[in-house]
Amino acid sequence: MSQITLTDFVESASKKFNIPGVAVGVWVDNKEIYACHGVTSVDNPLPIDQDTLFLVGSITKTFTATILMRLVAEGKVELNAPVSRYIPELQLKNKQARDTITVQNLLNHTSGLDWGVIADTGEGDDALQNYVTKMADLEQLAPPNTRVSYSQAGFNLIGRLIEKVTGQTFEQTVKSLIFEPLGLSHSFFARDDIMTRRFTVGHNRGEDGTLSIARLWRRSRGDNPGGGIASSVADQLRWARFHLGDGNAESGAQVLPANMLHQMKEPTATLRASNLGDAIGISWFLREVDGVRAIGHGGSANGQFGELLIVPERNFAVVSLSNTGPDGIPFNQEVVRWALENYLGLSDRDPEPIPFNTARAQEIVGKYENDVMTFTIDTIGEGLRLEVLLKPEIRAAADKELPPDHAPFDFGLLPGDKDEYIITGGAFKGQRGFFTRDQNGTVVGVDLAGRLFSRIH
Repeated sequence: MSQITLTDFVESASKKFNIPGVAVGVWVDNKEIYACHGVTSVDNPLPIDQDTLFLVGSITKTFTATILMRLVAEGKVELNAPVSRYIPELQLKNKQARDTITVQNLLNHTSGLDWGVIADTGEGDDALQNYVTKMADLEQLAPPNTRVSYSQAGFNLIGRLIEKVTGQTFEQTVKSLIFEPLGLSHSFFARDDIMTRRFTVGHNRGEDGTLSIARLWRRSRGDNPGGGIASSVADQLRWARFHLGDGNAESGAQVLPANMLHQMKEPTATLRASNLGDAIGISWFLREVDGVRAIGHGGSANGQFGELLIVPERNFAVVSLSNTGPDGIPFNQEVVRWALENYLGLSDRDPEPIPFNTARAQEIVGKYENDVMTFTIDTIGEGLRLEVLLKPEIRAAADKELPPDHAPFDFGLLPGDKDEYIITGGAFKGQRGFFTRDQNGTVVGVDLAGRLFSRIH
């Protein structure tokens, strides 16, 4: 183990990436270790501690999935049942998909639904109902249960299913079934709950390197099931400990049967060339680190990023939260890797790309897109570069400021004939993906972070 303490490493790394505020927690040897550094905001700075609230983004999906599995345990929902059984008013652009997408397809991102609906559906109790109505125009990227493609819309649809089954709002159900029994006293959805406590704001770095406050602060209530929780590092570590346990709260009250908790960690679909993992369980991404199984989930908001990794067989967890984009991503990655190596002796390394190959490069150069972003690949000398941008019409339609686009990334192809690649520089360094071909062998799509972009030329 390194002689450097967690506190020393976190402080050094936060300065290296110039991040105003970070919070890190580790559960190891049956004890909690915390390292917090910096401030909540460059404009109105308050010191960060283990109870400061961060937006944890898509880590929220693990809460949504746990609630759903509770309903399965109670016999109120069946994983293999069509979603339309519970939401009969659901309308999708693809009518066949509407009738065949199952609950489990939503939980493991195999629904084939596009990423999401970019719309503010209000802050009222009908926010999710309104979100689901807007899904009628959502594209179907692939037939259900044929491939993994990460979908925010899918998890927001689960949130609406939870409302229909329980008769409560999604947020009330999470509070009564998870927050309260587990003692997560620093985890909230509502802005009124968050703003009366110490919370961070996101920051984005401009082209000249200066930081500015990220506005909008977070998306609207219709996105809560897929990414709406504001939580502290202490609560997130307590959440990780729950998933390391037997499904009971410290009081002894059962939150989820042990067999269901275990089922969430079992693979349901494989992932190809993904930094997210090798497979996906029930919301959790599964992978091996130096031969040892781990589960985890990341999250992002506008200028805020979170990473949660659990190693069940070592009774270990690490949580890293940061409040700057895009450098919060590599900061969190460095913290998680340092913790794995220094507490467990596990090495987590990226694969090395092959030298530039002109013929293979020409097969993939072009423009790709999904409903929200464009993905352009070109060559720079003897190297490959990709650029991911929000579509202009998405920015134009937004009634609030959206996160800035990232500078282009260098990337390289990985060994073998699998059409896999890895990003080698920038905020997304280490992220992996792959190209897909049609029956004639022509490249027709590219995946990045579990999201599919289709080739347009």
